[in-house]
Amino acid sequence: MALVEFAPSKWFNTIGTHEPECHLKPGDVVRTRTVDAGGADHRGETVAGRPNPMTGPFHVEGAEPGDALVMHLIGIKPDRSTGWTRNILAGDVLDPDYLQGLPVPSPALTVWDVDTVAGLVRVSDGEDFPWQSMDPMIGCFGVAPAGGEAISTATPGPHGGNMDYRGWRDGVTALFPVSVPGALLYLGDVHALQGDGEIVGTGIEISAEVEFSVDVVKNQKLRWPRGYNDSDIFVAGSARPLDQATRHATTEVSRWLVDECGYDLEKVHLMMGQQVRYDLGNIYDPAYTMVCRLSRAMLADWNLDPGRTGLLPAYNG
Repeated sequence: MALVEFAPSKWFNTIGTHEPECHLKPGDVVRTRTVDAGGADHRGETVAGRPNPMTGPFHVEGAEPGDALVMHLIGIKPDRSTGWTRNILAGDVLDPDYLQGLPVPSPALTVWDVDTVAGLVRVSDGEDFPWQSMDPMIGCFGVAPAGGEAISTATPGPHGGNMDYRGWRDGVTALFPVSVPGALLYLGDVHALQGDGEIVGTGIEISAEVEFSVDVVKNQKLRWPRGYNDSDIFVAGSARPLDQATRHATTEVSRWLVDECGYDLEKVHLMMGQQVRYDLGNIYDPAYTMVCRLSRAMLADWNLDPGRTGLLPAYNG
């Protein structure tokens, strides 16, 4: 295991088979920086173009198609004193007749003050607006898809991408299906805070310092990004319409527990029918994201611990 300090000098607006910018070994810990969704760095200087410029790609030694890339999020730290958002709800979440009557905002963006020491954010020059606690998350990250495809960082898919799920935060481990040698991992689009759905089309967009570790689990059957922490497991499915994204996420959870862990299908489906929680990722991008989530304590009560496959540690309460 090594600590790798990576200072990016170029960024990417597609997730694909670009030449690696950094080579890693399983177990390595990386400290790096991301720019915001508009390409501004920690100094507020625009160094990259839209949309969602990515840091990377990171080549992980030993990762081959059919494996799972493991990325543990150790720390996500916004690193400047302002962020920005859009300021009118997106048409994806409004009735058309109501949307047509809304004014065109001017300016179209709102600046937010960010107190990185106290961990608070507030609309700039807004005495009528309260300070709120930060909850930093990664909006866009993932691995290169198969077949030489390069996918815009504006949209999500089986490779990960622009899921904008607020559950991708410190302490979470992400699992991605490897499709190319080395996996080619990208990350960016950090938000200091974001509500479910990213319903104004942004979170509080900001640059950040990010620390993470990588590993590889051989011969896995992932079809969609998975995640876990001490309390939950989850799968992020992406598509339009939203019910198709829900199908992807729910099917992957069922496959995880039944096909891979070998648990009884009826027992798993009885449990899921009463215990599943759905979280909305983005409902703004070209493909929407739905997350299917289960409590690890509840799974242990049902004797359905997904840790038996070795893809994640067994639950210890």
